[in-house]
Amino acid sequence: MSQEHIHFVTGRLARHALEKLLPKLAEQVGFAYSLDVLPITVAALMTPEWIAKHVRVPDEATMVLIPGYCEGELGKIELAVKLPVKRGPHDLRQLPSYFSHEPLPEEYGAYDIEIVAEINYCPRLSLEEIRTVAAELALDGADVIDLGCETGKRWAAVGDAVQALRDDGHRVSIDCLDPREIEPAVRSGAELVLSVNSTNREAAVDWGVEVVAIPDEPTTLAELDETIDLLARAGVPLRIDPILEPISFGFAASLGRYLEVRRRYPDAQMMMGIGNLTELTDADSAGVNVLLLGICQEVGIRSVLTTQVINWARTSVRECDLARRLMYHAIHGKVLPKHVEPRLVMLRDEQIVGSTTAEIAQLAREIRDNNYRVFAAAGEVHLVSSKLHLHDADPFVVMQQLSQAGPDGGLPKNLDPGHAFYLGYEMCKALTALTLGKTYRQDESLDWGLATQPEKRHYLKRSGRSDTL
Repeated sequence: MSQEHIHFVTGRLARHALEKLLPKLAEQVGFAYSLDVLPITVAALMTPEWIAKHVRVPDEATMVLIPGYCEGELGKIELAVKLPVKRGPHDLRQLPSYFSHEPLPEEYGAYDIEIVAEINYCPRLSLEEIRTVAAELALDGADVIDLGCETGKRWAAVGDAVQALRDDGHRVSIDCLDPREIEPAVRSGAELVLSVNSTNREAAVDWGVEVVAIPDEPTTLAELDETIDLLARAGVPLRIDPILEPISFGFAASLGRYLEVRRRYPDAQMMMGIGNLTELTDADSAGVNVLLLGICQEVGIRSVLTTQVINWARTSVRECDLARRLMYHAIHGKVLPKHVEPRLVMLRDEQIVGSTTAEIAQLAREIRDNNYRVFAAAGEVHLVSSKLHLHDADPFVVMQQLSQAGPDGGLPKNLDPGHAFYLGYEMCKALTALTLGKTYRQDESLDWGLATQPEKRHYLKRSGRSDTL
């Protein structure tokens, strides 16, 4: 079988970096290649129509790879070259990763863990507030909306709240021990009751819905077996939650109790309430949720109860939704949960992709236009334009340098207030990337995983000339 021959398409500024990268990459991956440097400075400004007119493909080529920034219908290029055309990564330095990552199987995204998302202190909220929060939680991936009650205070409107959520199309559970609140909730359509122990297990026999059995005393699992036995004999469907304790209050031992309950009841449905860790630990919740969902997947715990009250856990439901898919894929496929779900890598990037100081200096020597490029490299923010390369760890210093870079040591002619604001914004992003260990690309959002907010492109503007920014 003949070796694949990839025809790489790029612009003038990326030429040297690609010429340096491709020989080693081609040898490692095992492909032949050719490089087509089109008459444009920045590859990001290419369009499919423009590429179709300028690209020259050798006879031996089997596929054309264009820059990832090139937007539009690739069929126009394919029609011109009579070959398959694909988009590569946005940054050429991502090419090794682009070729090394195995494509995910089509079935990726499957899961078997149910997310029960609690709305805390529901009696303090209006019905419209409850409905709004429930809709947001469902959109984030919640399968069941749990209405959290208050201990010692009876919620007279619980039935109305359950009915409203059912009318909105939600599955509903009730988190309460008081039968006086549970019964109207069940009559209105609640399908799951959290929680049942020795104080209300007799009443649970008559509710006709699934319940969550919990111990009277988590540290000893007191009364748990008795509660399970009574419910099972009465034919009440149930799942078991031994209760996850916060760190410093018996967290490790509580994990052991989940294993013990699974040993005692190998076929039972189980639940883990994970808020005691995500809400009560000074740590971003994504990593905590991923770890706990991994434990649940391995142990066979098929539902989790979560909430997102404290600010660092404000996206817990979305995190659990992604984590359950990642862990299902990892455990069923017997692979590591790594290089699979980038949306769960939020604070720091998987790898930093950027230019070296030498490459930035070379760029400053080669470009001919007066547009500004911002880079983050070697602990400094860099600002590059024609015959200009400013850099410092402090972006305020870079701006001070720029304010003296014009004629006679004054402001550059193209540095108007709007442009200065833009550069300040971009350099702030660059400094954030340097601080946290993230990749910075001018005019793009920093990658915050599932929390990323897309940005409009403000810098690169197509002009009438094909060789400039």
